[in-house]
Amino acid sequence: MNQAPRISVAIADRQTSVVVDRGRLRRAVRAALAGSPVGQARISLALVDDPTIARLNRRYLRHAGPTDVLSFLLDEGPGRLEAEVVVSGETARREARRYGQTPHDELLLYVVHGVLHLAGYDDRSAAGRRRMSARQEEILGEARNPKSQIPNKSKIRSTNVPKR
Repeated sequence: MNQAPRISVAIADRQTSVVVDRGRLRRAVRAALAGSPVGQARISLALVDDPTIARLNRRYLRHAGPTDVLSFLLDEGPGRLEAEVVVSGETARREARRYGQTPHDELLLYVVHGVLHLAGYDDRSAAGRRRMSARQEEILGEARNPKSQIPNKSKIRSTNVPKR
């Protein structure tokens, strides 16, 4: 008998730019891990402002300025992982206007993208970007199901995620 994956998602909302639906964010994390070999996960999702993510970006990746999402693998083993995904609400609000999305849709894109990195997806090569983009589109397409309450995204694109 197969057990359902045990995935816990803790959310710390330390930003004021985007009103978030914690349930939708948790469902997006779980959807991004579905189909991966991860059967047990503890994911910490931190929603922060641009100055906070810029500090983390500089400290851990040596990149200047804010970014949309950072993923940190804290621990892993066969079929399990513990990680933190940090997303910027300010960047989501700003980029949402640019791409004609709602800020929450943009934030969901960042969350899914960051978790896909943790699930083993890599966007450093053209083939990797295509594979990751297809999975991202599949996840966000599934989110169109009214039960999920994650709104329709008319345009799926890759985010500018710094490499781990």
